[in-house]
Amino acid sequence: MTTQRAGTPSLAVSLLFLSASLLLQSGCKKADDSADKPVVTVQAVHPTSGSITEEIDADAILAPVAQAAILPKVTAPVRKFYVQRGSHVKAGQLVATLENEDLAAAAMDNKGAFDAAQGAYATATQSAVPEEQTRSRLDLEQAKATLDLDNSILEARKQLLAQGAIPGRDYDTARTTALQAQAAYDIAKQKYEALTKVGTSASLESAKGTLASAKGKYLGAQAQLSYTNIRTPISGVVTDRPLFAGETAAAGTPVVTVMDTSFMIAKLHVAQIQAQRLSLGSPATITVPGVEEPVDAKVSLISPALDPGSTTVEVWLRVPNPKGHLKAGTSVRATLKGKTVENALLIPTEAVQRSPEGAGKIVMVVGADGASAKRAVTVGIQTDESAEILSGLKPSDTVITTGGYGLDEGTKVKVGPAEEKGSAGKSDDDAGGK
Repeated sequence: MTTQRAGTPSLAVSLLFLSASLLLQSGCKKADDSADKPVVTVQAVHPTSGSITEEIDADAILAPVAQAAILPKVTAPVRKFYVQRGSHVKAGQLVATLENEDLAAAAMDNKGAFDAAQGAYATATQSAVPEEQTRSRLDLEQAKATLDLDNSILEARKQLLAQGAIPGRDYDTARTTALQAQAAYDIAKQKYEALTKVGTSASLESAKGTLASAKGKYLGAQAQLSYTNIRTPISGVVTDRPLFAGETAAAGTPVVTVMDTSFMIAKLHVAQIQAQRLSLGSPATITVPGVEEPVDAKVSLISPALDPGSTTVEVWLRVPNPKGHLKAGTSVRATLKGKTVENALLIPTEAVQRSPEGAGKIVMVVGADGASAKRAVTVGIQTDESAEILSGLKPSDTVITTGGYGLDEGTKVKVGPAEEKGSAGKSDDDAGGK
């Protein structure tokens, strides 16, 4: 009994020392963990106020501002080409001729018929018609003289009959003769007035019709002959010439293709809401493979209708090409300038992150306690350099730009310049050397 009472205090003291030791080790471990927790160096900025212009990016295909696939209207062998691929031509320039001996002969034959018709028409207008009019006028004058004479004889016999100097039979004969003269005069007068009023005759109409027919045939033959001289309707560069001299050019098949590449058209499609923010003359740029600097362009056409297949709007950009470096058919990347917002709240685009939940955008900010925090934001216009913040930030906030990706909320951060790779190792070596 005495031994047990003596051992009890010894066990209690041991347990007390063991508990103190455990507590001491736990406190040291927590202190060590707190000391080992790293402070992340990040770069950060305050939101700024300024203007931002929407940039609309889309793929485009370059096309010439004008193109002509020149088709012959007659089928004939090619006599001669005056251009090669790559030749520069002017509008109206002769590029090829076709064999045309048969057409030239037909044109000459029709020219002779046309000249003959012109001569016949001149004869009809200068001699036949005036002669007929003169004859009609003379017939009228003769009929008038005969009528006057017969009327005077009738008047004289009327007086002699009243005096009983002649029988009644002589008066009746003179009266009949006067009536016949009156009828002849009326017919001659009507004919003369008709010729005077109409001013032409059946022979003149016939000559006129023959002349018109001959002229039409001659012009048609001339047109057929002219089709063998093939000219370009536009200025530009010859991009295709599929035939050689001596081969037969078929009507309706291109023999020469000319493109005007002094300007190029970049054709692209954008969403309807983006097209509503564009206007004719809006500035744009295109990025061409193999060309270091972007090429300036301007909006030249905005389609008034949606594309039925994609429900997008076709937009054309006019691109200067004075040196001919841009080629038709090249795929390019176009950047168009859309809506501009003044006095917008702006942050660098690299600071905007997609929310881990998959909806919306977030940015990381430095809190007052020096720890990182997430902020849900509403983004408006966004370019490669800047993003417009519509809500979620204040100008006084400190937004993390570099080092924010993968950063846990609540992590202690220090704003400073970005560390260069290998700088930590270099410091260790220097420390070791010392």
